[in-house]
Order: sequence, then C-alpha cells, then structure tokens
Amino acid sequence: MKITRPMLTFLLVSAFANTAFSNTVLAKYVPFAIAIHGGAGTIQKDHFTPEKEAAYRAKLKESVEAGYTVLEQGGTSLDAVITAINVLENSPFFNAGKGAVYTHDETHEMDASIMDGKNRQAGAVAGVEHIENPINLARLVMDESVHVMLSGAGAESFAQSQGVKLVNNKIFDTDHRYKSLQRAKAKMKKAKQQNKDYQAAHFALDTEYKVGTVGAVALDKFGNIAAGTSTGGMTNKRYGRIGDSPVIGAGTFADNASCAVSATGHGEFFIRYNVAADICARVQYQGKSIDQAGKEVIHDVLMPVGGTGGVIIIDSKGNISLPFNTKGMYRASKSTSQVTYVGIFKDD
Repeated sequence: MKITRPMLTFLLVSAFANTAFSNTVLAKYVPFAIAIHGGAGTIQKDHFTPEKEAAYRAKLKESVEAGYTVLEQGGTSLDAVITAINVLENSPFFNAGKGAVYTHDETHEMDASIMDGKNRQAGAVAGVEHIENPINLARLVMDESVHVMLSGAGAESFAQSQGVKLVNNKIFDTDHRYKSLQRAKAKMKKAKQQNKDYQAAHFALDTEYKVGTVGAVALDKFGNIAAGTSTGGMTNKRYGRIGDSPVIGAGTFADNASCAVSATGHGEFFIRYNVAADICARVQYQGKSIDQAGKEVIHDVLMPVGGTGGVIIIDSKGNISLPFNTKGMYRASKSTSQVTYVGIFKDD
C-alpha cells in the first residue's frame, strides 16, 4: 500500500500525540512553509532612508512569522494566509487595507481573493469600500456563501449578514497615498494635453501608479496549500475598475496537484494572460518546477508585452519561488528547511 502524505501525517500525529516530541517529529518529516509579498514595482534602494528600509523589513518579517506560527501550531494554510495578509492590510506601508491607494474620486475601493488548494474552493470580493480587512470577507464568501465573487454594495450587504462591521472609508486615508494621487492626476492631465487619447495618457503613467498588492501562499502540516491576495488597486482608477487580485486564475490560484500563487503587478496584463493559473498548469501538465514555470511566465510571457510585476509560488513539497521582473518586490518566506528570509530589492 502506498503511504500518502496525509496518511503519514495522521500516523505521526497519532503515534506522538501524547508526547512532548510530537511537534518536533512532525516538523522533521512533514514540511510546512509560507511566503508573502507586499507588492512589486519601481522599488529603488536610493529612495529609502535606513530607518524606512528597516521599518518595511520589520513589517514583512512580522507578517511572514505570524503566518508561520499558525502553521507551526498545526493551523491550516488558509488560516496562515489570512493571518499573514491581515498584518499587511493593517499597515499603511502597503497597497491594501489601511494603505490602499486613492481612486480618481478620492475614495478607496478594495479587492481580495482566497483559494483552497485542497478542493479548489475560492472566495473573492471586488470594489468594497467599507471593509477593514477585505481578505477576511473573501474567506467568508468562500465558506458561507454559494458564490465565488461578490462586488460592491452586494458584497458589503453580505458582510453585514455575517456580522462584519462596516467602517468609514476615511480610515484608509493616508497622506503619502493622497500625494501620489495628485501626482498621478497631474501626469495624466499633462499627457492628455499632448495626446487626447485616454488610453495613451494612462499608459504614460509610471509603473508605480499601476501596481501594488499584498499576498500570501502557504503549505500546512496536512499537505494542503492555499493562496490569498488583497489590494487597493490602481492609483487614480475610475469607473469601478477591478484588477487581477480578486480574479481566480489571474491574481490568485491554488491546487494541491500543482502549486499556489499570489500575484502583484499591472493587473490588466495578469488578467489577459491568466498568470496564476498558467504557472500552475505548467507545473501540473508539463512537469516543470515552480521556479522554472514562474520565471517563464513572468519573464518570457509578460515582459515582451509590457506586463510588469511578480508572483510568490509554493508547491506541496514546500518549495518556494519568488520571481519578479521589476526593480524590486517586497517579499519574505520561511519554512521548516529555511530561516526567515526578507527581501525588497532585486539583489537581496
């Protein structure tokens, strides 16, 4: 009889349930791991003071270690993903939750999604304005509704039915994001004066205005992987624009048979090229490693068409890959075989 990973986990847990060595034994034979990101883009070292860099690194470390602790204590990959993302959503440093960018109308609209690799169940919300932690609502959509994606006022009505308190949109206001909006509007105005075409004016915006997301992928002791992504979207976005973050297969994907992916970047490209699912398909059907599959999609598929960004990937063996094609990506990882790693710049 072939002993599968879940069977091995059960046997080990049963055998050592009444000993002080259970966690040590499980850690030795059953790997678990987590990776997180806080967005990719034009992240240059000379734009950081030593204090600012230290603060960002500390928050990334806090996030990944919070998620890892959940796994270490026997929690699920879904719980670890939620825990890690909440840390980033609650920080003004990253474009999600408290740090969400401004829309053209000077409000905040947020998107999030989560997926369970065990059964490919998923939940997502788009365009919510009064949800403090959008990733938590995405989890509720997955667990407590018959749908995969809810949007806007409907998503918030569902939130209230689940006992989630709506918050004032102003709690997401930050001075640095507001200044970024004003710069984006000024650049758009200048570009439109030179070229009346809205699309051309939009493409003239720098990458920093088009990217920014947080996410996590994890493998738990039971052999299940999961992925989650949360974002404030694109600076100066209009007309209820929705990016890739809540789109299953584009910004988030997880399947135990292949891998779990959370993406960050210029969402329109990630939607068009079905980035997260494409990476996992290459793993499952072409037998490629997550490192090879991720690099192919990020560098060979997206870059030639102008798609900027990156992904974090994990497989059911605990392997982790963090490819990106921008100057930097806020990222961190930790596993039973790897100490805490934190990176911001390309050469980290």
